[in-house]
Amino acid sequence: MARLAQTAGLTDVQQEILSTVRDFVDKEIIPVATGLEHRDEYPQQIVDGLKELGLFGLMIPEEYGGLGESLLTYALCVEEIARGWMSVSGIINTHFIVAYMLKQHGTQEQKDHFLPRMAAGDIRGAFSMSEPGLGSDVSAITSKAVKDGDEYVLNGQKMWLTNGGTSSLVAVLVRSDEGHSPEEAVAKPHKSMTTFLVEKEPGFGEVRPGLTIPGKIDKMGYKGVDTTELIMDGLRVPADRVLGGVTGRGFYQMMDGVEVGRVNVAARGCGVAQRAFELGVRYAQQRHTFGKPIAQHQAIQFKLAEMATKVEAAHAMMVNAARKKDSGERNDLEAGMAKYLASEYCKEVVEDAFRIHGGYGFSKEYEIERLYREAPMLLIGEGTAEIQKMIIGRRLLEEYRFQG
Repeated sequence: MARLAQTAGLTDVQQEILSTVRDFVDKEIIPVATGLEHRDEYPQQIVDGLKELGLFGLMIPEEYGGLGESLLTYALCVEEIARGWMSVSGIINTHFIVAYMLKQHGTQEQKDHFLPRMAAGDIRGAFSMSEPGLGSDVSAITSKAVKDGDEYVLNGQKMWLTNGGTSSLVAVLVRSDEGHSPEEAVAKPHKSMTTFLVEKEPGFGEVRPGLTIPGKIDKMGYKGVDTTELIMDGLRVPADRVLGGVTGRGFYQMMDGVEVGRVNVAARGCGVAQRAFELGVRYAQQRHTFGKPIAQHQAIQFKLAEMATKVEAAHAMMVNAARKKDSGERNDLEAGMAKYLASEYCKEVVEDAFRIHGGYGFSKEYEIERLYREAPMLLIGEGTAEIQKMIIGRRLLEEYRFQG
């Protein structure tokens, strides 16, 4: 059925993977997503199915038991999954950010220890930057690590952990002023941050000595997936669980992972927008007013035209950002643009589909009601629109520096 958001130049393997994922979404996710979402129920059966498909190892190298696929393949799979239910794409996103950070920055021992079990889905990843008073200002992190012999002692409170309860490995960004004077730590805060790989038991409450995961945060949308706080109170972490083995590099490691995350959020926006268009164009042909389907009214045709164009534009920018990252080039400009455009267009396409549904769109019996509550999360996840515009503006000034 789908003609929108096609991707040129895919290999036979990529096409086969996407076909398998789309079939899974149509059969196993879409029929149950709304019911699970309304109950805020973790989709264990769906997650088990993704594990059987090997999707938790999609981007992990073959030498560690993964499929060794590209970011583009991953992003296109996320687009398909988000088309079914955005929360499921969130479950695998944080997992892949941690796996990517390990692959790019981990020591050989860390890769050997974690990646095979992450590829199998036996270890689930989450990552943690934000704090209650932090917002987008990562330099204001107050959580701290202090060296104590062969260990570090971590204290602080983190916020907005996707998979906070179900994960068994969390990449946590904290301050570690080791090797820096207080003046240097204030002047260059990004150089005083370290990423720790914290292993824990899945669940809530005290999941290991010094580490507590309170209950799920109740959210407007993005339900099913657990979003939590993380509280560290004298949490002891061995020195060999510093990502990469060297302190002070955490901010840059996290930002590298967030670029992958921004492509993921763009892909989620594309998937949700596609589903909203599908629902809108279908309902417009079923609903009759003034003696004919509303799809035959020019006003509705204009809406459908605008919606489809936005779906295509967002998809193209997302694919471009993924391919740029896969090429090994810097892609913060492209990732920022893709995330910004896809999330904004997703909100607009969902709202237009909601309007097409009229009063029925306000009913929980219709799928568009769920999408209407989910779309706003994409406006703030992995950096707000304002943060994306700051990144885009700065990079444009670097590229187009005036030589006067």
